[in-house]
Amino acid sequence: MADDSHDSTTQAAPPTEATVRFLLSPDAYPPLDQPPTCVETHMSWVFFAGDRVLKLKKPVRYPFLDFCSVQAREFYCREEVRLNARLAPGVYLGVLALQASDGALALLPESRLPAPGRTVDWLVLMRRLPQERTLLRCVLDGRVEPHHVDALVAVLVAFYRSTPKVTVSGQEYRAHFEREQAANRDVLLRRQFELPDAGRTLDRFDAALSRWAGLLDQRARGGRVVDGHGDLRPDHVYLMDPPVVIDCLEFNTRLRQVDPFDEVMFLSLECDIAGAPWIGPRLLSGCVAALGDTPPSALLQLYTAHRALLRARLAMAHLLDPVPRTPLQWPRRAQPYLERAQQALDRLASPSPH
Repeated sequence: MADDSHDSTTQAAPPTEATVRFLLSPDAYPPLDQPPTCVETHMSWVFFAGDRVLKLKKPVRYPFLDFCSVQAREFYCREEVRLNARLAPGVYLGVLALQASDGALALLPESRLPAPGRTVDWLVLMRRLPQERTLLRCVLDGRVEPHHVDALVAVLVAFYRSTPKVTVSGQEYRAHFEREQAANRDVLLRRQFELPDAGRTLDRFDAALSRWAGLLDQRARGGRVVDGHGDLRPDHVYLMDPPVVIDCLEFNTRLRQVDPFDEVMFLSLECDIAGAPWIGPRLLSGCVAALGDTPPSALLQLYTAHRALLRARLAMAHLLDPVPRTPLQWPRRAQPYLERAQQALDRLASPSPH
């Protein structure tokens, strides 16, 4: 954390609207060829300014995070930089202080602190990556080749070998899946959503989780749980040389405590949904060979169903916002995930899942 000369613990952040207006103004940055732009998410505003990206965390609280205080936002900005250096070296450049002085705002790097102004918030500073190189964009454009997947396998395997293992009991590991399933039920079974077969799919997952709980116990007891990425999606993967992966879940340690093959099956699921089902098997076989670890097929299907239900829930949860953005798209997004969950559960229900 910062020293007391520029600590933000007692400083109130300026009104959010004023901060966003400032960060959308060219005056906030060195000279730019084009005006800055902004993308808003549930948890942040992301500003694109020339060859840089700045992320301002929203003062929000959810069951899985709390960004309400300036101190918390500073801490998690620093965590974001630290943790993402693992899979995206050289991309996360540090933190910036948002300072207020005589009614004006300014962005300052840490090298210029302490400064006369008051630090009222913090931002993450990143190097801008080419959006056309995301794995998602490359899948949609039909530009992914087998060597791209192999290069990604090499990066992920090196990461999973080096990231710390997490000591967790089988009961604790199973409890994570049970908590997520309870959250799935809370959202997906809401009467206003009218999702066909959601209840039956959730019931089938409960039965599968009970039947195959021993496999989760084995992974935990075998030391297979690591401090992973937590959100390994194709829009977070950039097919650079070598590939880089951004946007790990810095705000919740527990959600990063994963079996590497849980993450691999999640990325495989997302590539399948995007239209490249061939990526998953190549990704899986590469990781199996390099890590010397062959998880049971039933476990992989359980992970797939779990991730598919989670993604369906997160899609529908957008409709619980006070003013949902683009409300018609979320049921359309949820449906393919529910279908993939059903398919994985069908494979699990066979006498010998394969």
